[in-house]
Amino acid sequence: MASANHSRITEFILLGLSADPYVQALLFVLFLMIYLLTLLGNLLIILVIHTDANLHMPMYFFLGHLSFQDLFYSTVTVPKLLENLLSQRKTISVEGCLAQVFFVFATTGIEACLLSVMAYDRYAAICHPLLYGQVMSKQLCERLVWGSWVVAFLDALMNILLALNMDFCEAQTIHHYSCELPSLFPLSCSDVSTNSAMLLCSALLHAIGTCLLIFFSYVRIVSTILSISSTTGRSKAFSTCSSHLTAVILFYGSALLRYLMPTSGSPLELILSIQYSVITPLVNPLIYSWKNKEVKAALRRMMIKYLRYPGSLRNG
Repeated sequence: MASANHSRITEFILLGLSADPYVQALLFVLFLMIYLLTLLGNLLIILVIHTDANLHMPMYFFLGHLSFQDLFYSTVTVPKLLENLLSQRKTISVEGCLAQVFFVFATTGIEACLLSVMAYDRYAAICHPLLYGQVMSKQLCERLVWGSWVVAFLDALMNILLALNMDFCEAQTIHHYSCELPSLFPLSCSDVSTNSAMLLCSALLHAIGTCLLIFFSYVRIVSTILSISSTTGRSKAFSTCSSHLTAVILFYGSALLRYLMPTSGSPLELILSIQYSVITPLVNPLIYSWKNKEVKAALRRMMIKYLRYPGSLRNG
């Protein structure tokens, strides 16, 4: 019977954020602006890091990959959200839903891994400044980035392979604006205990593994900063970490709560999902450009160069 039910289900209904057409129109304009600003901000960060030789350092190498990841991350969910805000029938195919589940899971994992790698980079820069160039070699930086992508995609693959075996009953309504793995469990008429256990293990491993690296990195960083006798030196050392700390709090605070809380379709659940999947990719480039003097200086140099020689960025 489960197989027969499973074969009849070809699409899910995403309830989204509101059923009011006027509110939907306002939300469409809001999220379209957020998405365009996200694309612009992250592309600008990638461009300035690629073109400015002063930013060819490990810290900005990781930042460039974080910006690329945020582009990928935002594109997984926001375009479908925008489409459904304009549609009468807010549907997504089962295959499309599972694909979105996979990429949401993968991008969330990549973001967590990259933020932990960036914490290690700050630890090496502040605690071992004389050995920084040797510790954070180009080869190690590339391996850390590729490792982040591989670990996240393998984790997502294990979860989605289990999800492919789920049988879905007549219930088709997802109380969310996108497909996330916890939202599919209530729709299944098959046993999801293995899926739930795997999801919990993945969330905890990512949380414990990446959070511990961030935590211990910052314990050493704070200890080193407090040992600096100069107030100016302490302030300068801390300022290099403030952007990263802000990004960590924004992402981990919402993502961990979302994946560890029961799925209910509550407003809090939707707000947390919007925070880490829509708002975080928008504010990351703002955080790193507003609080980082080197990035701001590089942006100014790029804009001056472009305004003086409009074709220089394309030619060089």
